[in-house]
Amino acid sequence: MPEIKTFADDLTLARAVAGDWLALLGKNSGPHLAALSGGGIAKTLFTAVADLARASGAFVGNVHFFWADERCVPPNDSQSNFRLAEENLFRPMRIAPDRIHRLKGELAPEAAVAQASGEIRRIAPQDAAGIPVLDLIFLGIGPDGHTASLMPNARLAVLESREPYVHVDNSPKPPPNRISMTYPVLAAARQVWVLVTGEGKTEALRESLRPDGKTPLARVLQSRAEIRIYSGVGAP
Repeated sequence: MPEIKTFADDLTLARAVAGDWLALLGKNSGPHLAALSGGGIAKTLFTAVADLARASGAFVGNVHFFWADERCVPPNDSQSNFRLAEENLFRPMRIAPDRIHRLKGELAPEAAVAQASGEIRRIAPQDAAGIPVLDLIFLGIGPDGHTASLMPNARLAVLESREPYVHVDNSPKPPPNRISMTYPVLAAARQVWVLVTGEGKTEALRESLRPDGKTPLARVLQSRAEIRIYSGVGAP
């Protein structure tokens, strides 16, 4: 069963996640490979991490930042997950550019996927099946149970991909073109933390937690022995 923590509001949740992450970083001075997500809680989380790191003096210079998904838009677009992190986390914390491995949504999707898959393979260790292993992946969940940009209507090529990243060309939530981490990478990560906030998520979370759940997040849960859920929508 997943470890589930519940919170009364988004700010309390974000501060708890920030504290847990910085505590995790403090236990290991070696490289730490993390993948970020967007979503409604992202700005609050990034601000909480930056504020707590400055206040505590936590060291974050060993973190390599990847993304769980990105929209196929330029990095300065208002819909860009990178821009959200750049403005609220990287600039305030003065993260070195060589630690930021963004998904290049301004490229043709096939080129962006090839670049991203090559980059993560260059930096991350790989398991016996050749899947890159990250230390921590942050995920969210949509009202339809999607996570990253793995959607309920995913094509077979997305469901079966063994590459680190894949092009999603039919997202029901605009924009339709996205780049997403694949299920094998989410299964291989040392830790996955799911942040559940916002309207309309309670039933999606309940369905995802069912042993026979059919949502994309359910598939991730079923692929892993351990996962942590931070819920701001109450107990599932």
